[in-house]
Amino acid sequence: MTISTDGLRETVAQIIGTDPGAIADDANLIVLGLGSLEMMRLVTRWRRQGIDADFTELAAEPTVAAWTAHLKAVAGA
Repeated sequence: MTISTDGLRETVAQIIGTDPGAIADDANLIVLGLGSLEMMRLVTRWRRQGIDADFTELAAEPTVAAWTAHLKAVAGA
């Protein structure tokens, strides 16, 4: 799986029902409407794809920029 900021933004936008362009890199995804259940589903999806995403780390800094960095780090990208 290729990890990109734009791809992650599009994934989150679909989940919360907004335009990807409305999500800034540093916007708090929880404030924008992403719930913990949706976050767990994303973590599960990424783990099935071989990316060892950490729910706690994602929840600690719920931004597109932080998530992209975390996913790239754990994926070895």
